[in-house]
Formats: sequence, C-alpha cells, structure tokens
Amino acid sequence: MNSINKIKSLPQWVFRAFYLSLYDLITVNFAYFIVLWLHYNLRYTTIPLKYLQAYLSFVPVYSLFTLSVFYFLKLYKSIWKYVSLSEMNRILLATIVTAIFHGIGITVLCTRMPISYYLMGPLFQFMFTVSVRFAYRFINLVRRRKQRNENAKYNSLIIGAGSAGQIIIKELENSSVAQSVPKCVIDDDPNKWGRMLKNIPIIGGREKIIEAVQKFDITQIIFTIPSASAKDKREILNICKETDCKLLTLPGVYQLLNEEVFLQHLKPVAVEDLLGREPIKADLGQIKKQIQGKVVLITGGGGSIGSELCRQIATYDPKQLIVFDIYENNAYSIEQELKRNYPNLNLKVLIGSVRDQKRVDDIFSSYRPDIVYHAAAHKHVPLMEGSPNEAVKNNVVGTYNTSKAALKYNAERFVLISTDKAVNPTNAMGASKRICEMIIQMMDKDSRNRKKRTQFVAVRFGNVLGSNGSVIPLFKKQIAAGGPVTVTHPDIIRYFMTISEAVGLVLQAGAYAAGGEIFVLDMGQPIKIDTLARNLIKLSGLHPDEDIEIKYIGLRPGEKLYEEKLMAEEGLQKTENQLIYIGKPIPFDEKKFLKNLQNLIQSSQENPKNIEAQMQKIVPNFKFQEVVG
Repeated sequence: MNSINKIKSLPQWVFRAFYLSLYDLITVNFAYFIVLWLHYNLRYTTIPLKYLQAYLSFVPVYSLFTLSVFYFLKLYKSIWKYVSLSEMNRILLATIVTAIFHGIGITVLCTRMPISYYLMGPLFQFMFTVSVRFAYRFINLVRRRKQRNENAKYNSLIIGAGSAGQIIIKELENSSVAQSVPKCVIDDDPNKWGRMLKNIPIIGGREKIIEAVQKFDITQIIFTIPSASAKDKREILNICKETDCKLLTLPGVYQLLNEEVFLQHLKPVAVEDLLGREPIKADLGQIKKQIQGKVVLITGGGGSIGSELCRQIATYDPKQLIVFDIYENNAYSIEQELKRNYPNLNLKVLIGSVRDQKRVDDIFSSYRPDIVYHAAAHKHVPLMEGSPNEAVKNNVVGTYNTSKAALKYNAERFVLISTDKAVNPTNAMGASKRICEMIIQMMDKDSRNRKKRTQFVAVRFGNVLGSNGSVIPLFKKQIAAGGPVTVTHPDIIRYFMTISEAVGLVLQAGAYAAGGEIFVLDMGQPIKIDTLARNLIKLSGLHPDEDIEIKYIGLRPGEKLYEEKLMAEEGLQKTENQLIYIGKPIPFDEKKFLKNLQNLIQSSQENPKNIEAQMQKIVPNFKFQEVVG
C-alpha cells in the first residue's frame, strides 16, 4: 500500500516520461520494420526470414541502448509545452548515435541488411521521435491561438520588420494576457514587401498604414523600430495618429542597449514622440571629467529640471551631491529615489530658500561645492504677473545670493538655468530671468578681474514637456474631464524640449563653459499649441472639436504669441555640438546695473506696485505694459 501511495505522489512529469519512453520503445523499433516492409512492396510475407530474425533478435539490445541514450541526453525532462530547437538538436544527436550503433550492431551480431534499412531507418526514427514531442506544443499553440483570437481586444499592425518586430510578434502570439493579434506588418524597405515575418504579411511602406487599418480592421498600432531617427519616427507616428487606433511604441535603442525586447517595454505613444528630434549627442567623457570627484550643488533639486539633474549627475560619480530645495516633499521624493538607485552615492539633502543669504552662505561655507547648478526659480508666467515682487525675490535675489556665495567660496563653475522668455521679455518672470543672466555676466567679469577661478554661464531653453505645471499635464486633465481644452490663441507657438534634452544641454554647457556665455539649444521648429492640443486629443482616442471642444480664451497678461531664442545683437557662435550654440553676451554698464539691482532688491521687500518699472530700468526692452495679441 505504501508503495502505491509513493507512486501516486510522484510528479506528473514522471508519468509522462514513462509513457513517452514506452512510445519510444515501440516507434524506434517500428521505424526499422517499416523500412523492411516498404522495401519488399508492403508485403510482410515477402520479407526474407533472415532479415526478420535479425531484426527481431536485435530489438532488445537496440531498445536498451536507445533508452539509455535518450535518458543521457535528457529527452524525458523537457517541458512539452516549450519544446524548441534545443530539443530538436538533442533528438538529432540521439538519432545519429543510435543509428550508428544499430547499423554496426545488427551487421556484426546478425547479418548485413539492405542499404535502405541503414538509410531510411534513422529517418523514420527521427520523424517518430520528433513528431510526438512537437505535436503537444503544436496542439497547445493552435488552442491558444484560437482562444486568443476569440478573446482579442485588438487587431495589431506592426511597424518595423526587424528583429524587434519579430520578437514582439512572437511575444504577442505566445502571451496569454496580451489580448492582441498581429495582422500585418509595415516596413519602408521595398525588399521586404510581399514577404512574411513570423507568418504575418509585410504589406508595404508607411504610405500603406491608412489602407491597412481599414483592410485588416486594425485597432492597435505598435511601432517597433527602436533605432529609427526622430524624424522618421515623428513622420510615421503623425500618420498613425490620424487613425483611431491605440498607439504603442518601443523606447529608443539607447534605453534597450543592454536589454532584450519584451512586451513590457511597449508604452503608449506620448505627444513628445510626435515632436521628437535627434537626441543631443553629449560628450559623456567630457561631462564625466567635469563632474567626477567633485562636490556638486543643485538648487531647486526637487523640481522637474533639478531632479533630472540629480539623476544624471549621480551616474557620473561625484564626490558629493547636495540637493537644496525649499519644498520638503520634493526634496524627500528625490532623496528616496537617489538612495534607492545609487546606494553608494554621497548624498546630502538640505531644506532652505535661496532668498535666505545666511542659509546659502552657511551651505557654501560647510560643503564648499565645486560646481553649482542653479535651478531654483519661479517660472509660471501668469502667477508671476500677479506677484512680480515674488519673481524678483526668488529669481533675482536667489541668483544674486547663490552666485555671490559661489564667488566668495571659490567654486569652479556656476550654471544658471534660464529661459527663452528672458529674450525681449513681456512678463515679469521673463524680465527677472534676464536680470539673472546679467547678474551671471557681472559675476563672471568680477571673477576674472579678481583672478578667481569661478566661471559663470547661463543655459537658455524653451518649454519643457512633462515638467511640473507644463501644458501637457493640464491638457491631459482637461481631456480626462471631458473638456474643454483651453488654448489662449489659435496661432500661439512655442519651442519645446524634453526634460532629458534640457538637462543634457545644461551638463554639456557646463563642460563647454569658459565663463560669461549664454548657451542656447537649437530647439528645432516651434510648435503651435493648438496643434499640440489636437494631437493629444487624438492620442487619447478622441476627436478634437467633436468629442472634445477646444476653447480659445485669449492671451494672458504678459504672454507672447511666439518666443525668441536670443536677441538680435547677441548673435550665434557654434560649439562642437551641432545642437548647442553660444549667444554673445551684450555689454552693459555694470556700475549702473549694480546700483539699479540693489534698488530693485530693496524695493521688492517693500512690495511696491511699480516694481515692473524698476525692472525696466535694468531691462529696457521689457514691455510690461503691453498685452501682445
């Protein structure tokens, strides 16, 4: 009784292996009998007796040897559902070994058999051995495919007939949770048209996308070309968004560099993908040389730009990374992320305001930073129009306090995060950032005159997609609420860049810095905010003006229809990086500037109503009284 219970308690695969070995015992011997039967015209009675006797007497020997070889090559330990080329190779090896043994053994021990016996016997044995093992997988695959087709939510079009596309198709076919059936493939290579990728037809190039969606009833499009240029990706995805299909894409090739492609890498197409351009090719060695082994301070380190600076700088092995921010929740969040991802990083997170000169001075005195990235600032134009004094206190006073401390404590480099709104400003925020740029110019000249080592530079860029308070999150909330999506003016345009692009520029600019420069990014073509809103609505699977209303609310105080990257007199000078330029600093009377600056700072503490007029004394082209439109 105990023996029976022990047998019953054995794993299921042991019983399957036993039944399979019985099958093999029968078929490996039957394979050679079939050859004799075929050789003698399918008549058992015409087979010579000596051949039958030789065959039958060799069966026990061959059975024992074959089972031993099969067990040695682990043919009974495979999981049937996943049998693959590896099992096929082992079966082939087993067939060759046993065929050699059979041929020599039966000839030496019994008699010489017909030539067809030696040639065809192993072939039939291989077919019998392979077929039963792959039959289970085939039946299971057919059952799963039928089940998937019945339960599928999406008919998918795959863009890209490369290795990534092949893997995604395979994953979709094998996945029990994907709920997606690949129907056709699009690829711009004419040599692939009319051919098949994993049994899925390649029907043509990008011009066939709209036609394919209608013909195959496509409900989901998957972009699987991680190496595609930003231009090609943008053009293809802009075609795709005109369909009502769900759009998914793989990340870029650099994100997948050390990873295999899996379904979980797929992500919804973001509006950034439709605006993308070639990534900034930063000189990583140059950046690392600048940062490695240095004490780095990031003001506003918990914000959108500041936190991305932290993430990227942490990879360059700084001696110490100091995060300084007034918002404790932001500071705590980036602290936890950095500790989790960079456990060996020497990290210090400090709370305080750049307005507080003593606090700033204490930090520089205690930690002696070598490099300062000044990202702390108020940046919202409408809010600063209502509170211009706060723009002065935070942006101007903060920059003045921090840059003075950098000079006093002999930091190597000070990098100001500026904005294209500083060019010919029409709002308090832009004017305050232009004053910050002038402070940097003044400090750099002072550093040179006093033969200090501190180099001061500014980095100027446009709107950052996905940053806190940017237009994309606002539009998404409005779409989720059913609309309307509010746009200030149908013709308003802006330059856009991603957070990673912005930070890449900041780090590269810091590496290029010689002192006094204003670095400007070639941000490509400006984008209509109206177009951005419409694209976002389409990516949400809705129709602008039908499902979601677009409402034009008029330009806000201080808002321009367009932004400029630099003032005419600044000019442009190329750098080693084709996407990064240097704007020539505009000279100004520094004594007069310093006097007006000190008056402005003092006045801001008293909250006068005419603070914009005092800002205009410093920035004459600040048109604060005009409403553009």
